[in-house]
Amino acid sequence: MKKLDLEKDSIPKLIRKFAIPCVISMIVAALYNIVDQIFIGWSDAGAFGNAATNIVYPFTVIALAFALLIGDGAGAFFTLSLGAKKKEKANQSVGNGLVLLILFSLVLTLLGLLFQNQILCLFGGNPHEVECYTYAHAYLRIICYGLPFYMIGQGLNASIRNDGSPKYAMFATLVGAISNIILDPIFIFGFQMSVSGAALATIIGQILTFILSILYLRKAKSFEINKESIKMNKEVVEKILSLGLASLITQLAIVIIIAVANNLVAKYGYTTLAKTGNAYGVITPLAVIGICMKVFGIVVSIVIGVSLGAMPIVGYNEGAGNQKRVKETIRFVLFINFIIGTIAFLLFQFFPNAIITIFGSNNTMEYIEYAQYCLRIFLGGIILTCLVKSLSILLQSMGKSFSSTLLALSRDVLFFVPTILFIASKSHSVVTMLWSSVVADVFSFLLGIFLLKKALKEPK
Repeated sequence: MKKLDLEKDSIPKLIRKFAIPCVISMIVAALYNIVDQIFIGWSDAGAFGNAATNIVYPFTVIALAFALLIGDGAGAFFTLSLGAKKKEKANQSVGNGLVLLILFSLVLTLLGLLFQNQILCLFGGNPHEVECYTYAHAYLRIICYGLPFYMIGQGLNASIRNDGSPKYAMFATLVGAISNIILDPIFIFGFQMSVSGAALATIIGQILTFILSILYLRKAKSFEINKESIKMNKEVVEKILSLGLASLITQLAIVIIIAVANNLVAKYGYTTLAKTGNAYGVITPLAVIGICMKVFGIVVSIVIGVSLGAMPIVGYNEGAGNQKRVKETIRFVLFINFIIGTIAFLLFQFFPNAIITIFGSNNTMEYIEYAQYCLRIFLGGIILTCLVKSLSILLQSMGKSFSSTLLALSRDVLFFVPTILFIASKSHSVVTMLWSSVVADVFSFLLGIFLLKKALKEPK
């Protein structure tokens, strides 16, 4: 923090310093799942393996959601406390956050191991699809063992970044992801471990990120972990959870989307015919939707990375009462994320086949056709999605937890779920239902603009 003046340095310079490592960290974090999907797609498991990982994916997102609830909340409170010159509260935000991460991760691990069958069925798993279900069961069991390392490593990332060490936060995540990329082909193809090998490679990477994150706590710049900072404080815990709620909901919304889409696919996959005259079935749409959500996750990771990179700037100046600088930062971040969304939109519309073949080339005509529909329609409102995700984080960094949470809820829960259920029930088509995401993007964007204007007009 001493090398960067959050009140006076140019905003583009600060965004570059904070956001670039943060974007890399977020992309790398997203690669944990997408790399597995790529290697599995080229393995003997093929579409069955990809469908299996799509069934398990929502549970890993739930783990990330709770990690970010605590981690982003602690990070936001940390910068607000620094801006207000409250050193003790800054220490407690990180210390209390660490204790919460340990407790939450252990509870979720236990639940995952005890209720594996229920979790798989909840997210579209069907025991009658024997090959797919077997892969999903094996993948979930191994992933559960790595949850504490995953959640603590990801949760500490925001505090490390906001402590003025975005490059270290990036490095910790990067080491884990690179090890995953290296180990995936070794375990999947070399040791013939298939889907289980992908899961094992993933948790080894998560352990490495965890170790590096814990080591940072001993050399932090602006906070100290000691007996006082880890002593649970009700006020601090409530502030952490309220500020991190938007991050929780943003991730849980992804879970809801996948769960609803997976179950609708299971219901209408055999009643929707492709241009070949054959039904899409269940495995093809499950695999394709999983791939689309991972691609979507890469774009959103970039947007969230840019927005999180602005969090210390917005949070510090909000705490210091410098509204002019807050507004300038928000305008700059929204412009950058609009450009990112536009590039993604053009790629999805004009190069869908190039994206699809990354995840395997031995695909049926029905598979390719449905993948094209998903990329062009389901992700058709990606520009607005990018702006909505960014607005939610910016509101969070301003301390507007209610507005941030409401916006995070709006796209994927308040607008998307009712729309997709309505369209699917009327059309009985797994293609027509894809338009629900565009409808949700439009309405949530309008809500986001309203909430931002309201937040900027509120007296300080």
